Amino acid sequence: MAKPSSMPAGIKPKNKLRRQAAYLAIRKARESAKRDERFKRKREEAKAPELREERLARNIPATIDSKRTWDEQIGDEEDALGLAVDVERLAKKRKLEQEAAERAENGEEQDGEEGTLAKLKRRDQEDAEASEDEEEEEHDSMLDSDSEDEGGFGSESDSEAERSKSKRKPEPPKRAASPAASTATNLELSPEFLKQKFPALFDPPAEPKILVTTSINSTLHHEAQIVASFLPNSTYIRRSAHAHAHKYSVREIAQFATNRGYSSLVILMEDQKKPAGLDVVTLPSGPHFHFTITNWVEGKKLPGHGNPTGHIPELILNNFKTPLGMLTAYLFKSLWPATPQIEGRTVITLHNQRDYIFFRQHRYIFREKRATEKSIVGTDGKIVKGVEDIKAGLQELGPRFTLKLRRIDRGIQFKSGQEWQWKSKMEKQRTRFNM
Repeated sequence: MAKPSSMPAGIKPKNKLRRQAAYLAIRKARESAKRDERFKRKREEAKAPELREERLARNIPATIDSKRTWDEQIGDEEDALGLAVDVERLAKKRKLEQEAAERAENGEEQDGEEGTLAKLKRRDQEDAEASEDEEEEEHDSMLDSDSEDEGGFGSESDSEAERSKSKRKPEPPKRAASPAASTATNLELSPEFLKQKFPALFDPPAEPKILVTTSINSTLHHEAQIVASFLPNSTYIRRSAHAHAHKYSVREIAQFATNRGYSSLVILMEDQKKPAGLDVVTLPSGPHFHFTITNWVEGKKLPGHGNPTGHIPELILNNFKTPLGMLTAYLFKSLWPATPQIEGRTVITLHNQRDYIFFRQHRYIFREKRATEKSIVGTDGKIVKGVEDIKAGLQELGPRFTLKLRRIDRGIQFKSGQEWQWKSKMEKQRTRFNM
Protein backbone atom coordinates (compact mmCIF):
# COMPACT_ATOMS: atom_id res chain seq x y z
CA MET A 1 0.00 0.00 0.00
CA ALA A 2 1.40 3.36 -1.05
CA LYS A 3 2.22 6.01 1.56
CA PRO A 4 0.26 9.31 1.30
CA SER A 5 2.28 12.10 -0.28
CA SER A 6 0.99 14.90 1.98
CA MET A 7 0.62 14.78 5.76
CA PRO A 8 -2.83 15.77 7.08
CA ALA A 9 -3.00 19.01 9.08
CA GLY A 10 -2.77 18.67 12.85
CA ILE A 11 -0.57 15.55 12.82
CA LYS A 12 3.00 15.85 14.10
CA PRO A 13 5.79 14.50 11.89
CA LYS A 14 7.52 11.46 13.35
CA ASN A 15 10.94 12.76 12.40
CA LYS A 16 12.37 15.03 15.11
CA LEU A 17 14.14 17.39 12.72
CA ARG A 18 11.02 17.82 10.58
CA ARG A 19 8.99 18.39 13.75
CA GLN A 20 11.38 21.11 14.88
CA ALA A 21 11.34 22.73 11.45
CA ALA A 22 7.53 22.68 11.37
CA TYR A 23 7.39 24.25 14.82
CA LEU A 24 9.83 27.00 13.81
CA ALA A 25 7.82 27.68 10.64
CA ILE A 26 4.58 27.99 12.64
CA ARG A 27 6.25 30.27 15.18
CA LYS A 28 7.79 32.43 12.44
CA ALA A 29 4.42 32.80 10.69
CA ARG A 30 2.71 33.74 13.98
CA GLU A 31 5.33 36.39 14.79
CA SER A 32 5.15 37.74 11.23
CA ALA A 33 1.35 38.09 11.51
CA LYS A 34 1.71 39.91 14.83
CA ARG A 35 4.31 42.25 13.33
CA ASP A 36 2.14 43.00 10.30
CA GLU A 37 -0.84 43.72 12.54
CA ARG A 38 1.27 46.01 14.72
CA PHE A 39 2.57 48.02 11.78
CA LYS A 40 -0.92 48.22 10.29
CA ARG A 41 -2.25 49.58 13.57
CA LYS A 42 0.62 52.08 13.68
CA ARG A 43 -0.24 53.39 10.21
CA GLU A 44 -3.93 53.71 11.10
CA GLU A 45 -3.13 55.53 14.36
CA ALA A 46 -0.81 57.93 12.51
CA LYS A 47 -3.77 58.96 10.33
CA ALA A 48 -6.30 59.04 13.23
CA PRO A 49 -4.65 59.83 16.62
CA GLU A 50 -7.94 59.24 18.44
CA LEU A 51 -7.57 55.50 17.75
CA ARG A 52 -4.38 55.43 19.81
CA GLU A 53 -6.11 57.26 22.68
CA GLU A 54 -8.94 54.72 22.64
CA ARG A 55 -6.48 51.82 22.62
CA LEU A 56 -4.51 53.24 25.55
CA ALA A 57 -7.72 53.89 27.47
CA ARG A 58 -8.83 50.31 26.86
CA ASN A 59 -5.49 48.60 27.55
CA ILE A 60 -4.72 49.94 31.02
CA PRO A 61 -2.54 47.34 32.78
CA ALA A 62 -3.93 45.98 36.04
CA THR A 63 -1.01 46.06 38.47
CA ILE A 64 -0.92 45.36 42.20
CA ASP A 65 -0.33 49.07 42.83
CA SER A 66 -3.51 49.99 40.93
CA LYS A 67 -5.46 47.38 42.93
CA ARG A 68 -4.19 48.66 46.27
CA THR A 69 -6.86 48.58 48.97
CA TRP A 70 -7.22 51.09 51.78
CA ASP A 71 -8.70 50.68 55.25
CA GLU A 72 -11.66 52.67 56.44
CA GLN A 73 -10.91 55.49 58.83
CA ILE A 74 -11.19 54.45 62.47
CA GLY A 75 -11.16 56.93 65.34
CA ASP A 76 -8.95 54.83 67.65
CA GLU A 77 -5.50 56.42 67.41
CA GLU A 78 -3.79 53.58 69.28
CA ASP A 79 -4.03 51.31 66.23
CA ALA A 80 -3.57 54.06 63.63
CA LEU A 81 -0.03 52.93 62.75
CA GLY A 82 -1.44 49.58 61.65
CA LEU A 83 -4.07 51.12 59.36
CA ALA A 84 -3.56 51.64 55.64
CA VAL A 85 -5.10 55.11 55.34
CA ASP A 86 -4.05 57.62 52.69
CA VAL A 87 -3.23 60.74 54.70
CA GLU A 88 -3.30 63.06 51.67
CA ARG A 89 -6.67 61.75 50.45
CA LEU A 90 -8.03 62.02 53.99
CA ALA A 91 -6.89 65.66 54.25
CA LYS A 92 -8.54 66.51 50.91
CA LYS A 93 -11.77 64.82 52.02
CA ARG A 94 -11.85 66.79 55.25
CA LYS A 95 -11.18 70.01 53.37
CA LEU A 96 -14.04 69.33 50.94
CA GLU A 97 -16.40 68.50 53.80
CA GLN A 98 -15.44 71.72 55.55
CA GLU A 99 -16.02 73.76 52.38
CA ALA A 100 -19.38 72.05 51.83
CA ALA A 101 -20.43 72.87 55.39
CA GLU A 102 -19.43 76.51 54.91
CA ARG A 103 -21.40 76.68 51.64
CA ALA A 104 -24.43 75.18 53.35
CA GLU A 105 -24.27 77.81 56.09
CA ASN A 106 -23.91 80.62 53.54
CA GLY A 107 -26.75 79.20 51.46
CA GLU A 108 -29.13 79.15 54.41
CA GLU A 109 -28.32 82.80 55.09
CA GLN A 110 -28.83 83.86 51.43
CA ASP A 111 -32.18 82.07 50.86
CA GLY A 112 -34.90 84.39 49.52
CA GLU A 113 -35.59 86.18 46.27
CA GLU A 114 -32.06 85.71 44.92
CA GLY A 115 -32.21 81.96 45.43
CA THR A 116 -35.61 81.72 43.71
CA LEU A 117 -34.49 83.86 40.76
CA ALA A 118 -31.34 81.77 40.35
CA LYS A 119 -33.44 78.57 40.25
CA LEU A 120 -35.80 80.05 37.63
CA LYS A 121 -32.89 81.19 35.44
CA ARG A 122 -31.27 77.75 35.65
CA ARG A 123 -34.57 76.08 34.68
CA ASP A 124 -35.06 78.41 31.67
CA GLN A 125 -31.50 77.70 30.52
CA GLU A 126 -32.03 73.93 30.72
CA ASP A 127 -35.31 74.24 28.70
CA ALA A 128 -33.51 76.26 26.00
CA GLU A 129 -30.72 73.66 25.73
CA ALA A 130 -33.31 70.86 25.49
CA SER A 131 -35.13 72.63 22.63
CA GLU A 132 -31.86 73.10 20.73
CA ASP A 133 -31.07 69.40 21.09
CA GLU A 134 -34.51 68.47 19.74
CA GLU A 135 -34.01 70.71 16.67
CA GLU A 136 -30.65 69.07 15.95
CA GLU A 137 -32.21 65.63 16.18
CA GLU A 138 -34.95 66.67 13.71
CA HIS A 139 -32.35 67.87 11.18
CA ASP A 140 -30.48 64.56 11.51
CA SER A 141 -33.67 62.55 10.98
CA MET A 142 -34.46 64.53 7.81
CA LEU A 143 -31.04 63.75 6.41
CA ASP A 144 -31.53 60.07 7.16
CA SER A 145 -34.91 60.03 5.41
CA ASP A 146 -33.46 61.65 2.26
CA SER A 147 -30.69 59.07 2.10
CA GLU A 148 -33.19 56.24 2.46
CA ASP A 149 -35.37 57.60 -0.36
CA GLU A 150 -32.41 57.84 -2.72
CA GLY A 151 -31.86 54.10 -2.91
CA GLY A 152 -32.42 50.78 -1.17
CA PHE A 153 -28.73 49.96 -1.04
CA GLY A 154 -28.08 52.91 1.29
CA SER A 155 -30.84 51.81 3.63
CA GLU A 156 -29.46 48.29 3.80
CA SER A 157 -25.94 49.55 4.55
CA ASP A 158 -27.28 51.87 7.24
CA SER A 159 -29.17 49.01 8.88
CA GLU A 160 -26.04 46.84 8.77
CA ALA A 161 -24.00 49.66 10.31
CA GLU A 162 -26.57 50.03 13.09
CA ARG A 163 -26.43 46.29 13.77
CA SER A 164 -22.63 46.33 13.89
CA LYS A 165 -22.72 49.31 16.24
CA SER A 166 -25.15 47.50 18.53
CA LYS A 167 -22.87 44.45 18.59
CA ARG A 168 -19.75 46.49 19.39
CA LYS A 169 -18.60 47.02 22.93
CA PRO A 170 -19.28 50.45 24.46
CA GLU A 171 -16.51 52.90 23.77
CA PRO A 172 -14.12 53.32 26.71
CA PRO A 173 -13.94 56.72 28.38
CA LYS A 174 -11.15 58.91 27.11
CA ARG A 175 -8.36 59.50 29.57
CA ALA A 176 -7.72 63.11 30.33
CA ALA A 177 -4.17 64.36 30.26
CA SER A 178 -3.03 63.63 33.78
CA PRO A 179 -0.70 66.03 35.53
CA ALA A 180 2.94 65.16 35.96
CA ALA A 181 3.14 62.06 38.12
CA SER A 182 4.56 63.07 41.47
CA THR A 183 5.11 60.63 44.31
CA ALA A 184 6.85 63.11 46.61
CA THR A 185 5.75 62.81 50.22
CA ASN A 186 3.96 65.83 51.66
CA LEU A 187 5.27 65.86 55.24
CA GLU A 188 3.02 68.76 56.19
CA LEU A 189 0.02 66.40 56.28
CA SER A 190 1.32 64.32 59.19
CA PRO A 191 -1.41 63.51 61.74
CA GLU A 192 -1.32 65.35 65.05
CA PHE A 193 -1.31 62.20 67.19
CA LEU A 194 2.04 61.18 65.64
CA LYS A 195 3.57 64.50 66.69
CA GLN A 196 2.29 63.97 70.24
CA LYS A 197 3.54 60.38 70.50
CA PHE A 198 6.94 60.89 68.83
CA PRO A 199 8.07 64.45 69.57
CA ALA A 200 11.77 63.56 69.09
CA LEU A 201 11.17 62.68 65.41
CA PHE A 202 9.06 65.72 64.61
CA ASP A 203 11.43 68.18 66.29
CA PRO A 204 14.93 66.96 65.35
CA PRO A 205 18.09 69.01 65.84
CA ALA A 206 19.20 71.23 62.96
CA GLU A 207 22.58 69.45 62.82
CA PRO A 208 22.12 65.72 63.59
CA LYS A 209 25.01 63.85 65.15
CA ILE A 210 24.99 60.10 64.49
CA LEU A 211 26.88 57.20 66.04
CA VAL A 212 27.30 54.18 63.72
CA THR A 213 28.19 50.76 65.09
CA THR A 214 27.59 47.07 64.34
CA SER A 215 26.36 43.97 66.08
CA ILE A 216 28.66 42.25 68.57
CA ASN A 217 31.86 40.79 67.05
CA SER A 218 30.79 41.81 63.56
CA THR A 219 33.05 41.61 60.50
CA LEU A 220 31.22 44.32 58.54
CA HIS A 221 33.65 47.14 59.31
CA HIS A 222 33.97 48.20 55.68
CA GLU A 223 30.18 48.23 55.15
CA ALA A 224 29.67 50.19 58.38
CA GLN A 225 32.17 52.80 57.19
CA ILE A 226 30.19 53.07 53.93
CA VAL A 227 27.03 53.72 55.96
CA ALA A 228 28.87 56.39 57.93
CA SER A 229 30.10 57.97 54.68
CA PHE A 230 26.62 58.90 53.38
CA LEU A 231 25.36 60.00 56.82
CA PRO A 232 26.75 63.52 57.45
CA ASN A 233 28.34 64.26 60.82
CA SER A 234 28.53 60.57 61.76
CA THR A 235 31.18 58.53 63.58
CA TYR A 236 31.83 54.79 63.31
CA ILE A 237 32.99 52.93 66.45
CA ARG A 238 33.78 49.21 66.52
CA ARG A 239 31.85 47.14 69.04
CA SER A 240 33.66 44.76 71.47
CA ALA A 241 36.16 43.14 69.12
CA HIS A 242 38.09 41.45 71.94
CA ALA A 243 36.79 38.10 73.22
CA HIS A 244 37.22 39.09 76.90
CA ALA A 245 36.05 42.68 76.52
CA HIS A 246 32.82 43.94 78.06
CA LYS A 247 29.96 43.43 75.63
CA TYR A 248 27.97 46.64 75.84
CA SER A 249 24.24 46.37 75.22
CA VAL A 250 22.27 48.72 72.97
CA ARG A 251 20.88 50.50 76.04
CA GLU A 252 24.39 51.17 77.36
CA ILE A 253 25.60 52.38 73.96
CA ALA A 254 22.55 54.65 73.67
CA GLN A 255 23.27 56.14 77.09
CA PHE A 256 26.92 56.62 76.14
CA ALA A 257 25.90 58.38 72.88
CA THR A 258 23.29 60.57 74.61
CA ASN A 259 25.83 61.82 77.14
CA ARG A 260 28.09 62.90 74.28
CA GLY A 261 25.47 64.81 72.32
CA TYR A 262 24.54 62.25 69.65
CA SER A 263 21.00 62.49 68.27
CA SER A 264 20.71 59.04 66.62
CA LEU A 265 22.26 55.59 66.88
CA VAL A 266 22.57 53.38 63.76
CA ILE A 267 23.40 49.69 64.15
CA LEU A 268 24.33 47.54 61.14
CA MET A 269 23.34 43.88 61.65
CA GLU A 270 25.16 40.93 60.09
CA ASP A 271 24.13 37.51 58.79
CA GLN A 272 26.64 35.20 57.07
CA LYS A 273 29.10 38.10 56.75
CA LYS A 274 26.59 40.19 54.81
CA PRO A 275 24.48 43.20 55.85
CA ALA A 276 21.14 41.78 56.99
CA GLY A 277 19.55 44.49 59.15
CA LEU A 278 19.63 48.14 60.12
CA ASP A 279 18.46 49.44 63.50
CA VAL A 280 17.91 53.18 63.94
CA VAL A 281 17.43 54.53 67.47
CA THR A 282 16.32 58.10 68.12
CA LEU A 283 18.09 59.35 71.22
CA PRO A 284 17.66 59.78 74.11
CA SER A 285 14.59 57.55 74.65
CA GLY A 286 13.53 56.11 71.30
CA PRO A 287 11.65 55.03 69.26
CA HIS A 288 13.69 52.13 67.94
CA PHE A 289 13.16 51.12 64.28
CA HIS A 290 14.14 47.65 63.02
CA PHE A 291 14.75 47.23 59.26
CA THR A 292 15.96 44.27 57.23
CA ILE A 293 18.48 44.83 54.40
CA THR A 294 18.49 42.99 51.07
CA ASN A 295 20.26 43.45 47.73
CA TRP A 296 23.30 45.24 49.16
CA VAL A 297 25.62 46.44 46.35
CA GLU A 298 28.68 48.57 46.98
CA GLY A 299 29.33 51.63 44.86
CA LYS A 300 32.54 50.26 43.33
CA LYS A 301 30.60 47.29 41.89
CA LEU A 302 28.15 49.52 40.02
CA PRO A 303 28.93 50.13 36.33
CA GLY A 304 29.96 53.72 35.66
CA HIS A 305 29.86 54.65 39.33
CA GLY A 306 31.19 57.88 40.82
CA ASN A 307 32.96 58.67 44.06
CA PRO A 308 31.20 60.60 46.86
CA THR A 309 32.56 64.07 47.57
CA GLY A 310 31.34 64.38 51.17
CA HIS A 311 28.80 67.15 50.53
CA ILE A 312 25.53 67.21 52.44
CA PRO A 313 23.01 65.66 49.98
CA GLU A 314 19.51 66.66 49.05
CA LEU A 315 16.91 64.20 50.36
CA ILE A 316 13.99 62.88 48.30
CA LEU A 317 11.27 60.89 50.08
CA ASN A 318 8.83 59.21 47.72
CA ASN A 319 5.48 57.47 48.15
CA PHE A 320 5.08 57.49 51.95
CA LYS A 321 1.31 57.88 52.32
CA THR A 322 0.01 56.24 55.51
CA PRO A 323 0.63 57.33 59.15
CA LEU A 324 3.30 54.61 59.41
CA GLY A 325 4.86 55.87 56.18
CA MET A 326 4.87 59.45 57.46
CA LEU A 327 6.57 58.33 60.68
CA THR A 328 9.23 56.44 58.71
CA ALA A 329 9.77 59.43 56.41
CA TYR A 330 10.35 61.68 59.43
CA LEU A 331 12.86 59.15 60.79
CA PHE A 332 14.92 59.39 57.59
CA LYS A 333 14.53 63.15 57.54
CA SER A 334 16.05 63.34 61.05
CA LEU A 335 19.25 61.64 59.83
CA TRP A 336 20.23 64.36 57.32
CA PRO A 337 20.58 68.13 57.89
CA ALA A 338 17.79 70.31 56.58
CA THR A 339 20.21 72.55 54.63
CA PRO A 340 21.93 70.56 51.83
CA GLN A 341 25.04 71.74 50.03
CA ILE A 342 23.71 72.37 46.53
CA GLU A 343 27.17 72.78 45.02
CA GLY A 344 27.80 69.05 45.62
CA ARG A 345 24.87 68.13 43.32
CA THR A 346 24.29 64.98 45.39
CA VAL A 347 20.85 63.45 45.89
CA ILE A 348 19.76 60.60 48.17
CA THR A 349 16.44 59.00 47.23
CA LEU A 350 14.36 56.79 49.51
CA HIS A 351 11.53 55.41 47.40
CA ASN A 352 8.76 53.31 48.96
CA GLN A 353 7.16 50.72 46.68
CA ARG A 354 4.92 48.01 48.17
CA ASP A 355 6.48 48.50 51.64
CA TYR A 356 10.03 48.08 50.27
CA ILE A 357 12.22 51.17 50.64
CA PHE A 358 14.85 51.51 47.90
CA PHE A 359 17.97 53.52 48.75
CA ARG A 360 19.86 55.24 45.92
CA GLN A 361 22.55 57.96 45.87
CA HIS A 362 23.22 59.94 42.69
CA ARG A 363 25.11 62.95 41.42
CA TYR A 364 23.32 65.05 38.81
CA ILE A 365 24.43 67.55 36.19
CA PHE A 366 22.58 69.74 33.70
CA ARG A 367 24.07 69.50 30.21
CA GLU A 368 23.17 70.38 26.64
CA LYS A 369 20.91 68.05 24.68
CA ARG A 370 22.59 65.89 22.09
CA ALA A 371 21.30 65.72 18.53
CA THR A 372 20.16 62.11 18.98
CA GLU A 373 18.13 62.86 22.13
CA LYS A 374 14.48 63.90 22.27
CA SER A 375 13.20 67.07 23.92
CA ILE A 376 11.17 67.07 27.11
CA VAL A 377 7.46 66.65 26.37
CA GLY A 378 4.75 67.74 28.81
CA THR A 379 1.47 66.00 29.63
CA ASP A 380 -0.26 67.90 26.82
CA GLY A 381 2.09 66.37 24.23
CA LYS A 382 3.92 69.65 23.53
CA ILE A 383 7.60 70.41 24.05
CA VAL A 384 8.22 72.20 27.34
CA LYS A 385 9.45 75.70 26.67
CA GLY A 386 12.64 76.91 28.31
CA VAL A 387 14.27 73.47 28.58
CA GLU A 388 14.34 72.39 24.91
CA ASP A 389 18.11 72.10 24.82
CA ILE A 390 18.73 71.00 28.44
CA LYS A 391 19.12 67.46 29.75
CA ALA A 392 19.83 66.10 33.24
CA GLY A 393 22.59 63.53 33.58
CA LEU A 394 22.80 61.11 36.52
CA GLN A 395 25.74 59.17 37.92
CA GLU A 396 25.10 56.65 40.70
CA LEU A 397 27.50 56.82 43.62
CA GLY A 398 26.27 53.89 45.68
CA PRO A 399 25.67 51.97 47.73
CA ARG A 400 22.31 50.63 46.74
CA PHE A 401 20.18 48.45 49.01
CA THR A 402 16.56 47.73 49.95
CA LEU A 403 15.02 48.21 53.40
CA LYS A 404 11.86 46.69 54.86
CA LEU A 405 10.42 47.88 58.16
CA ARG A 406 9.79 45.02 60.60
CA ARG A 407 9.13 46.59 64.00
CA ILE A 408 8.97 49.87 65.90
CA ASP A 409 9.72 49.74 69.62
CA ARG A 410 8.43 52.41 71.97
CA GLY A 411 11.68 52.70 73.87
CA ILE A 412 15.22 51.46 73.30
CA GLN A 413 14.76 47.72 72.99
CA PHE A 414 16.79 44.97 71.44
CA LYS A 415 15.22 41.64 70.41
CA SER A 416 12.78 41.79 73.30
CA GLY A 417 9.52 42.29 71.44
CA GLN A 418 7.68 43.19 74.65
CA GLU A 419 6.97 46.89 74.28
CA TRP A 420 6.54 47.44 70.56
CA GLN A 421 4.57 50.23 68.96
CA TRP A 422 4.10 48.54 65.58
CA LYS A 423 5.00 45.10 64.30
CA SER A 424 4.72 43.71 60.79
CA LYS A 425 2.46 40.74 60.17
CA MET A 426 2.25 38.14 57.46
CA GLU A 427 -0.24 39.87 55.19
CA LYS A 428 -2.55 37.42 53.41
CA GLN A 429 -3.99 40.15 51.18
CA ARG A 430 -1.47 41.03 48.49
CA THR A 431 -3.10 44.35 47.64
CA ARG A 432 -2.80 45.81 51.18
CA PHE A 433 0.35 47.72 52.11
CA ASN A 434 1.34 49.40 55.37
CA MET A 435 3.22 52.42 54.00
